[in-house]
Amino acid sequence: MKLYSTNNIQSEVSFKDAVFNSMPQDKGLYMPISIPRLDDDFINNLDKYSLPEIAYRVAKTLLGDAMPADDLKALIDDAINFDAPVVKLDDNVHVLELFHGPSLAFKDFGARFMSRVMSYFLEDGEKQLDVLVATSGDTGGAVALGFLGVPNTRVTILYPKGKVSGVQEQQLTTNGQNIRALEIDGTFDDCQALVKQAFTDAELNEEFRLTSANSINIARLVPQTFYYFNAYAQLLRQGVKKVIFSVPSGNFGNIGAGLLAWKMGLPVEKFIAATNANDTVPEFLKTGVYQPKPSVATLSNAMDVGNPSNWVRIADLFKADMDELNKLVVGFTYNDDETLKAINWVFDTYDYVVCPHTAIAWQALTDYQHDHSSADTAGVFLATAHPCKFPDVFSEEIAAKIDVPEQVKELESKTKLAIALSKDFEDFKGYLLNAK
Repeated sequence: MKLYSTNNIQSEVSFKDAVFNSMPQDKGLYMPISIPRLDDDFINNLDKYSLPEIAYRVAKTLLGDAMPADDLKALIDDAINFDAPVVKLDDNVHVLELFHGPSLAFKDFGARFMSRVMSYFLEDGEKQLDVLVATSGDTGGAVALGFLGVPNTRVTILYPKGKVSGVQEQQLTTNGQNIRALEIDGTFDDCQALVKQAFTDAELNEEFRLTSANSINIARLVPQTFYYFNAYAQLLRQGVKKVIFSVPSGNFGNIGAGLLAWKMGLPVEKFIAATNANDTVPEFLKTGVYQPKPSVATLSNAMDVGNPSNWVRIADLFKADMDELNKLVVGFTYNDDETLKAINWVFDTYDYVVCPHTAIAWQALTDYQHDHSSADTAGVFLATAHPCKFPDVFSEEIAAKIDVPEQVKELESKTKLAIALSKDFEDFKGYLLNAK
């Protein structure tokens, strides 16, 4: 597998180099030089394969000779060791549950795969790998658990003060060992900007071997394609061959992975980009003007992104062809009041509890289907996090229905380990240099 920078299509790096460097010095993002298409026989018979089998076939096709086949299979079997079921709620309404991994969020797919890829490529005697990651909520916990105890690696997680839920904060600040947490006095966009600036700082790159665990790293995007293919496999078992995916969208890595799966041959009728009040992309899809804006805090905090990093990848996939993009992707945006109404409606109608991010995806699917109903097309909205991570959002009646997993209960007895920092880059740089 060879990759180029979205800012320099003439560049060429290996998958290993892209994983460890994460972001090119020209500040683009890495994309595959060619995106191979899976053969029709495999796509049409996905229902005959398990999730690990699908994951291996997709990864092997995409990565090529980046890793020996047996090693890749063993890595996937270890990383993707939990389920992602499609649950039917209504005739054409299904939910893809992506919260059955250790951190109870969809980002376990990317974090576990990436940590094992990095560990595989990291050779004995090499310089320690310093992994920097900004989080708006769920990435931090997934990365912390994915990398906890991995030899010769150190992870520094930046999160916005007061803008993640209590459970999310506990997941990313109570680990110790090789995991460090920085509580930044700012927004997720500020955290993301600090990480990106670190990658282009000469002194830091001289001192440390830096890489990212955010979705700017191509190793995060690859495994997120797996659950789209697996969802389609489950629909095939129900006799359904047409699908629409509604995706809660913040930094746009999740829907970016879906579009990568589509490029590889997954037959998807439509992708719905569902956002909260941070509506940069839905506005772009309506107006053709891409105008990043400061992020605002919402109940669906993991989507509080005003300048989505992965949008450059999506734009690159379509080569700025707005007509083709608009044929496949549509955007919807909702405020907090609408999010709460959606949570209550899903509960009252289906006796099913959704987190605020998932509620937005359900609402977007519902609104789209209202104007584009099709009896033979399944609507699938992505449940990206377990509702127990957002206890303050729900009414007492709904909260009482949430089954809190044991790993969350255990967090309550752990001590928060976090360093408070401003959003000034020199403070962040000083921390990295002096806290070795």
